[in-house]
Parts: sequence; C-alpha cells; structure tokens
Amino acid sequence: MINVMDFPILLFAVSLVVLWLFAQVGVFFRTRLRPLAEDERQDFGVVLTATMTLLGLLIGFTFSMAISRYDQRKSYEAEEANAIGTEYVRADLLPAADATKVRGLLKKYLDQRVLFYETWDSRELAKIDTYTAQLQSELWSIVQAAAAARPTPPVALAAAGMNDVLNSQGYTQAAWWNRIPTAAWALMATIAVCCNLLIGYEAHGTGKNLVFVILPLAVSISFFLIADIDSPRGGVIRVLPQNLVSLSQSLHTH
Repeated sequence: MINVMDFPILLFAVSLVVLWLFAQVGVFFRTRLRPLAEDERQDFGVVLTATMTLLGLLIGFTFSMAISRYDQRKSYEAEEANAIGTEYVRADLLPAADATKVRGLLKKYLDQRVLFYETWDSRELAKIDTYTAQLQSELWSIVQAAAAARPTPPVALAAAGMNDVLNSQGYTQAAWWNRIPTAAWALMATIAVCCNLLIGYEAHGTGKNLVFVILPLAVSISFFLIADIDSPRGGVIRVLPQNLVSLSQSLHTH
C-alpha cells in the first residue's frame, strides 16, 4: 500500500487541490444556500479565528515532531559510525586470526550501512537488510568464540564493542520507523479542511479571488515540508551518511 506521506510532492499537490475545493464549497454554501447575516459575522469570526489558531498550533507541533525525529536519525548515524570505528580498533584485542576476520567483515558491514542510507529501491533494501543480518551473525560468532576460548578483560572489551555495533544498528532502524502518527496527519487535514470551508463561507467574493488560494497554498507548503522532513527516504531533506562514508574511506585507506 502506497503511503502518500512518503511522497511529499504528491502530498503537496493533493493538499492544494483538496483545500482549494473546500474553499469553493464554502463559497457555494454562502451564495446558493444561506448567506451569512451581518449580526452573525462577529460570532462567525470568533469561530474562524479559533479554528485558524488551532491549525497553526497543530502545524507547529507536528513540525517540531518531524524535526526531533530528523535530529534523532542524524544522531544515531553518528553513533553508529563511532561504534563501528571503535570496534575496528578494538579488534586488536582479539587473536590475530580473529582480528583479521573481524576487520574484513567490519569493512563489508560498513559498506552495507552506507547503502542503507543511500538506497531508495525497496527490493535493494531487502537485500541489504538480509546481508547486514548475515554479517552481524558472522561478526558476533567470531567474537563470541574468541571470548569463550579466552575469557580475558581485553577480549571482553572487544565483545562489548561488537555489542555496541549491533545495538547501534537496531537504534537506527527504530529511529527510521519512528514517524509522525497517522492520527496527527488526519487531525491536521480535518482542521485544514474546516478552515478553508469557513473562509470560503465567510469571505466576500465569487471564489475566483486570489485570497482563496493563499491559505490552501500556505497549508500545503507546510504539509510538504513536514512530510519531507519526516520521510527518511522519500523526501528531499534526507539524513546523509557523512560519518559512515568518512569512516569507510578511512578504513579502506588504512
């Protein structure tokens, strides 16, 4: 099932059209059914102002949620690069043969983590996830066997470092799954529709004025920006694996 929130440009277009149409529906209600009486305008203005304020607050809070999730994904990318780099150094604490295997596998593992951030195709992502899990299993098997054969503090430190590598990948994946709830999007969309309906009903004009485009355009741009930041893969604003790429270049040079 396609999630429109993963396609911010599509969300922008749909929002703009739908909100503009509801503004026209408001105009239709005013001109064809029951025009707004003069003594009702003050009360109607209070309702419109309250609804607009609520929409602004919802957009602001949702934007803050999207920013916090984006920052979290960036933070975990840096932590993951740090964990892999630390474990690469700690491989010296393992027996020579195991250290060589761990370093080789860590380089491959690092390449897969970079691909995780850069790949858009879902089928490629499935392959990356499968290979990543395989590499994790191999890395842990080597460290576990070394720790069982030589239960010394240095080897235990290397095992702890490998545990951090595996945990950091799990935290990263959880952060990418942590999206703005659908209920929050539904509430924002409902309030936005109500605002445009009320504006169309309250404003003077035939519905062809530029004023009926301004609010739908502003809200649609807000929805686009929120969805773009909240979407790890579908947006223009994405978390780039700068730390992982830098570490990969360093390790391959080494």
